[in-house]
Amino acid sequence: MFDILAAAGGAAGEAPPAWINWLPIIGMVLIFWFLIIRPQMKRTKEHQEKVAGLKKGDQVITQGGLLGKVMKIDETYAELEIAQGVRVKAVKHTIGDVIPKGGTPAND
Repeated sequence: MFDILAAAGGAAGEAPPAWINWLPIIGMVLIFWFLIIRPQMKRTKEHQEKVAGLKKGDQVITQGGLLGKVMKIDETYAELEIAQGVRVKAVKHTIGDVIPKGGTPAND
């Protein structure tokens, strides 16, 4: 009888394995990965695909809020016509979104 109590008391006094202490940290990393890092990487990839797929005639909105039509495009820059006869040169990565054909911006 005393052997059973001694064995139970000895087992209760032991510390949990060291890997169990890492479980909360691993859980937090997984939560950050799936809720913050992964969606941001997906948005970045979609933006890069949009910028890579730009072509002459596309209507775009820059991150600064300018609405324009792509007139010329090269590796780094896109020439946008923001009004009749008014052209500006913008860095391609500052283009925020491409407006679909037949679509209008939300504030028009």
